[in-house]
Amino acid sequence: MALAATRKLRSSIAMTACVAAAAIGLIALALILGALLWNGFTSLNLAVFTQNTPPPGAAGGLLNAIVGSLIMTSLGVAIGAPLGLLAGTYMAEYGRYSKLTTVVRFINDILLSAPSIVIGLFVYEITVMQMGHFSGLAGAIALALLVVPVVVRTTEDMLNLVPGGLREAAASLGLPRALIIRHIAYKAARAGLITGLLLAVARVSGETAPLLFTALNNQFFSTNLNAPMASLPAVIFQFALSPYKDWQNLAWAGALLITVTVLALSITARILGAQKTSK
Repeated sequence: MALAATRKLRSSIAMTACVAAAAIGLIALALILGALLWNGFTSLNLAVFTQNTPPPGAAGGLLNAIVGSLIMTSLGVAIGAPLGLLAGTYMAEYGRYSKLTTVVRFINDILLSAPSIVIGLFVYEITVMQMGHFSGLAGAIALALLVVPVVVRTTEDMLNLVPGGLREAAASLGLPRALIIRHIAYKAARAGLITGLLLAVARVSGETAPLLFTALNNQFFSTNLNAPMASLPAVIFQFALSPYKDWQNLAWAGALLITVTVLALSITARILGAQKTSK
């Protein structure tokens, strides 16, 4: 009886500590989100979407930063997603038990946990240093390198969940492996593949360090990928550290836009994941 009472006491203490830790985390998150929503919505107006970033003391918006982020993120996903999809497909369908797959999976796990600033420094060395200037293209390449490991992992995991019986049934009808993957495996894992893509977009949309080393920033509106390009994360970093109230307000507005975008992508990914699980 004494032993049971001791175990129950320890369990209660552990449970209380877990609940307290969760409560502290939730309270901190609520305070952060509350400050972001309050300052972000009060700073949000039409000029944020129609005017470029201003000089100190002048009115302006975030149009060039929003467009720059959309361009570099879209190009980064367009480069990284197909590479990740093809690599994950090989690892799950062609070389599931090969040594190459083991090596690629190990390297991919390292890239998943690598700080984004390391990726930025790497791209700075191979592109910015060679080209002699910052550019939007270098920023897109850095984001693509962040997209690849996420898509590789989700593609491999989702394809591994597809029952082997589906592949065997298609093979018994005479379909070659390429068509089996395209019409059977991809279709069965479609929701999971889209979820991985959305998670990759959510990750890179708020990255700051890689863009500071590659695309830098641009106060003016520019769609030239061979020149420095503005982005929301870089503008937020610059304006939040400035002593100017107008710039700080724009930083709050930009932070709100990124947070809402990432939240929407995360919710969509979870909904798709839940649908996949229910099926």
